[in-house]
Amino acid sequence: MSQGNPGRPVAGATPPPAGAPASEPLKAVKLKHPWRIVFAVVLILVLVWFLVDAAQRSAYGWEYVGKYVFDKRISAAALVTLQLTIYSMVIGVILGLVLAVMRLSPNPVVKSVAWLYLWIFRGTPVYVQLVFWGLFSLIYPQVVLGVPWTEFHVSFDLGFMQNAFLIAVIGLALNEAAYMAEIVRAGLLSVDEGQEEASTALGMSWWQTMTRIVIPQAMRVIIPPTGNEVISMLKTTSLVAAIPLTTDLYGVARDISAVTYTPVPLLIVASLWYLLFTSILMVGQYFLEKRFSRGVNARRPDREPALATGALSAAGAPDGNDLGGKG
Repeated sequence: MSQGNPGRPVAGATPPPAGAPASEPLKAVKLKHPWRIVFAVVLILVLVWFLVDAAQRSAYGWEYVGKYVFDKRISAAALVTLQLTIYSMVIGVILGLVLAVMRLSPNPVVKSVAWLYLWIFRGTPVYVQLVFWGLFSLIYPQVVLGVPWTEFHVSFDLGFMQNAFLIAVIGLALNEAAYMAEIVRAGLLSVDEGQEEASTALGMSWWQTMTRIVIPQAMRVIIPPTGNEVISMLKTTSLVAAIPLTTDLYGVARDISAVTYTPVPLLIVASLWYLLFTSILMVGQYFLEKRFSRGVNARRPDREPALATGALSAAGAPDGNDLGGKG
């Protein structure tokens, strides 16, 4: 059966005889899913039951949640968490870009160094890494560089590594760089080599090729996982207690709960702040994906199959050439 537009002749089709009754269009019958409705109703009932039970359960301590959710100590700790996230991600993205270029380098030594970095930082837990960086100033109080068998040497004091906030940023950034390197590498590899060859044939420089051709196309592959990494980094900051750093959101909430003996309400307070930040980040990620996916998204909302004939809707109704046929 032809899937072309109704009323448009199809090449090679035999015209109906004169006086023959016109065929009625097919009527699509929508499938019914009764079990889907039952499952949705059950989920809604379970959710309502949980909310009603939680509102009446004193263990949640809702009065303490309302008391501490906008506490100055909590809001200041939330700002520290945001700073940790932003600084760590900026450094991680830059270092990840360098590692991705090293991974794509034809130099086997450079490629091996990048692979070794990824192997170490992706193969060990981030909590263990943060503990190590917290002890780094005890292992290396200073670094001495010099020429063997001579008196020439230069020493660097590593006292700044005793700053817990700085150690947290470095530890989180170095761990994140290993994951960003693979994300950036995947994005660059997603662009066909013919794009670079065509731009070179047009006389574009390497920088123009990367900034105008390769990177804009790679961004639609890089942005979604990068957005997930930012959200993950926001939650990973709760592990900086391994350094130890206790001025972050989870650390302050834990300290307050230890004094007031209200661990559950303070956990809810911290969760509400985390949910607020992640919601904002998800909205920003959505608009970034929309911005860099212009012209390449195959899912066109203005071209929806018509229910009656299977043809495309009138909003974007094409002619026979768009359907692979002849007009």
